[in-house]
Amino acid sequence: MISELKKTTEQKMQKSIEALKADLAKVRTGRAHTGLLDHVMVEYYGSMVPINQVANITLIDARTIGVQTWEKPMMGKVERAIRDSDLGLNPANMGELLRVPMPALTEERRRDLIKVVRHEGETTKVAVRNLRRDANQHLKDAVKDKTISEDEERRAEDDIQKLTDKAVAEIDKLLAQKEQELMQV
Repeated sequence: MISELKKTTEQKMQKSIEALKADLAKVRTGRAHTGLLDHVMVEYYGSMVPINQVANITLIDARTIGVQTWEKPMMGKVERAIRDSDLGLNPANMGELLRVPMPALTEERRRDLIKVVRHEGETTKVAVRNLRRDANQHLKDAVKDKTISEDEERRAEDDIQKLTDKAVAEIDKLLAQKEQELMQV
């Protein structure tokens, strides 16, 4: 029972960290990367689908993303979807290819993005701590039900605390990397 609780808690903490990685990938730095357009949705025959299901996304150079649709009529819809997204990008239609240049970030915008990144990190840390609290509550309930001893509970709480510390350290490392990436000119 204890090992199963530790395993599920660790898996949930890992999922929280993966969600943070996905959120951080959406934060735009001055450099181009194809993952930036992953959450842009395009209308395709009446339903909304991710852009990567209707087009091929490549890097042309360090500051430009290339988007090539698989069907010619989709070019206008893809261009409009990128322009209307919250990314602040302005694609240029080159006939067969959409060029999406990454505008340079101002110092003020970089500082704002760092605040956003730190907030995301803090939210993830709170989620991890909530998982620790839930696991510890399960242990306390098990002691009340007399399914485990108090010594086993104490050891399991120590193990769960170690998992929490490890997850928080990984979150801090991800945040430091993203902040460094944002501050590069």
